[in-house]
This record gives sequence, C-alpha cells and structure tokens, in this order.
Amino acid sequence: MVKNIRAIRGMNDILPDETPYWQSLEACVRKLLRGYGYGEIRLPIVEHTELFKRSIGEVTDIVEKEMYTFNDRNDESLTLRPEGTAGCVRAVIQQGLLGTPRRLWYSGPMFRYERPQKGRQRQFHQVGAEVFGIATPDIDAELILLSARLWRELGIADDVVLELNSIGSGEARARYRAALVDYLEARRERLDEDSQRRLQGNPLRILDSKNPDTQALLDDAPSLADYLDDESRADFARLCGLLDAAGLSYRVNPRLVRGLDYYNKTVFEWVTDRLGAQGTICAGGRYDGLVEQLGGKSTPGIGFAMGMERLVLLLSELASQGDAVEDGEADLYAVSVGEEAAAVALAAVERLRDALPDCRIVQHAGGGSFKSQMKKADKSGARLALIWGEDEVRAGTCAVKSLRDPGGQESVALGELPERIRAALAWR
Repeated sequence: MVKNIRAIRGMNDILPDETPYWQSLEACVRKLLRGYGYGEIRLPIVEHTELFKRSIGEVTDIVEKEMYTFNDRNDESLTLRPEGTAGCVRAVIQQGLLGTPRRLWYSGPMFRYERPQKGRQRQFHQVGAEVFGIATPDIDAELILLSARLWRELGIADDVVLELNSIGSGEARARYRAALVDYLEARRERLDEDSQRRLQGNPLRILDSKNPDTQALLDDAPSLADYLDDESRADFARLCGLLDAAGLSYRVNPRLVRGLDYYNKTVFEWVTDRLGAQGTICAGGRYDGLVEQLGGKSTPGIGFAMGMERLVLLLSELASQGDAVEDGEADLYAVSVGEEAAAVALAAVERLRDALPDCRIVQHAGGGSFKSQMKKADKSGARLALIWGEDEVRAGTCAVKSLRDPGGQESVALGELPERIRAALAWR
C-alpha cells in the first residue's frame, strides 16, 4: 500500500471555505494602502542568510532557532524569509529607491520553524508597510491611524487594543540593558529557563516573558522609561499628542520591546483577547539605523506587519458569532436539462459573464437530474438559479428562481437577463 504524502507540519492548505475571508481581507488592505499613497513592492521569498543575521540579530530566537536555512549548489547560505522588513530594506538600497520619502507595502508567505499552534504556523502570511526617509513622529501616527482604519473597515475595531512604547536610541538602550542585566543576574535562579538563556544574549526580550513568576520579578526591575534619551522622549510625547488629537485610544506598555534588534524609538502592537495566547495581530516600529546597517546611506525608517492568519481567525470567530456574514461561492448557478438546453445555457452564460463581469456564476457540469442540479445550486450559496429546459429553449427565455428570498420563479427573455439580475442582486 502506497503511503499518503501529507503537508509539512505547520504549512497548511487554505481551503475554499476559508479563502473568501482571505480574499475580502486582501482586497480591503490593498485598497486602503493605495488610498494612503503606498506603492506595492514584490520581494523574493529566498534571501542570503547574512541579510537576516545582520538585521534581525544573531542572538535572537529567529536567527538562532527558527530560520529555514540551506546551502545552494554554489554552497551559498540561503534562507526562506522569516519576516519582510529586511528584504524590503535590501531592495530599496539595491534598486536605488532612497533619496526621497518612500511609502511601500508587500504581502506574502514567511517561514519560521516554530511549534505550530492556533494563529502560529511555520508558513504564515503577512502584509507589511514600510516608510523610508521621514524622521518625524507624524509618520508614526500615520501608520498607526492607517491600521486603525483597517480595523474599522473590517468591523473588528472593538476587539483590538493599541499598545505603545518607546525603546529609545541604541545608546539609551545599551545603558538600560546593563542595568537590567545587573538586576536580573542577582535573581537568576528565580528566572524561568527561557529567560535565563536570554539573559546575556537578548535580555530585553525577558520583559515580554509570558511566565507569571518572571513577570512578578520584573515589577521591581529598572524601568526603560528612566533611561530614554531626550529626543526619543520628545518624539514619543509628540506621537501620543497626535493620536490624542485624532481621537485614537491607546495603552502605554513599558514592557513592550519587540523581538528584533533593529528597532529603536517607537514600537507598537495591536492586540486582541479573542485568540488566546497568540493575541498580537499587527506590530511594528521605527528602525532608523537599519538602512545604514545594511550598507545604504543613513535613512530613517518605520513599518509594521500584520499576521493574515490571525486576522482571518478573528474574522471567522466574529462570523461564527453572527457579527459577520459568510460568503457563498456563487451569485448565480446555471442549471440545464437536456443536451440542447445545455448548449444554449453555456452560450447564454458566457454572454452574461461579459455583461456582468463582477458576478460569480457557476455553470453546472457533469449532468445529473434536475433535482440533483438544484440541490447543488442551493448548496453553492447562490442567490439565484438560472434554469434552461426545452420550454426555455423554444421561447428564447431563461427561468430565474430565487434560492434565498421569497419570490418564486419567473421567465425572463435572454436579452433582458442582465438587467433583471442586476435588479435582483441590487447592483448599480
């Protein structure tokens, strides 16, 4: 017996009953980013491993444990991208896109070798937005307000909370890092195993530990806010003032640090309590030194990435509670009885597709009785069934039957069919 080949653990198929959520979300994101003046950039899935070591940081969990890295035939070390910012920075340097402010966005799969769980997979999808060449906090506010508008358009604004922090300049963070290590070294035996491992390599990540004993220990630890440089402090106050003026609520979280080495100054996350432990749906911040670090001229940068799987989970969670309407696979389902009727229906539906290009029409194929075809029409979620039989062929008409609303069935001349369908579906 031949053994079935299964998908790689943590790399999931996205099935047709799920893809309407993805398509709706992607369309909303694309329209919104375009409306804010962001141009799409499409980036390679594979990059040189050195790119991520230099940008993310060699002692981060991602680089140490989670990257999919391999040598190609030229013995070069390559990596499936674990995040999008580094590749975007590489692209703007390589393609000469710096020199004037740039607003860019991208989407696609990312890869990290993590323990799969709800909302966290080894292949996952992100939409990211990046801005280069603007150092002032008004662009920080724009990105945050853009994401807030997306939540409103998706109908999830009441289910997410914005958390903000400033992690200061590199120099300020180094001073704080030394003070934090001194404090925690004296209490090492009380730290959880993961935090003990991070203590020398990446101690700031201990601040967002989920271990309750470690969190209690941090209550008396030095505060990052006390070590901020004046510029970071002023920029953060200006950002908060801009968000206040826009009427956007937020929560300052002094332990929010983000997990990548390239961040500085503003960092932020949008979180929800509707998805359990994987509550962050969008996160980002400033990375003013990253372009120079990767070989470009000194250029300020800021961006965010949103996790598509988690957003889809949130949308489907709300839909299951009646807060959203699940979409069917079709608007119209075409049914025919007999070979002559099938040929007439096929040609008529093709003309209908020309007249109604945004209408989703499923043409029945594979034969079967009229009753079995109507069952499939109903199962498709279509609003209307279009029916051809001997009588319709002779009369040059189509029977239009409502599948969802009261109204029964009526006979419509083929020339009038597009207008009748527009009216029935309330299209303009």
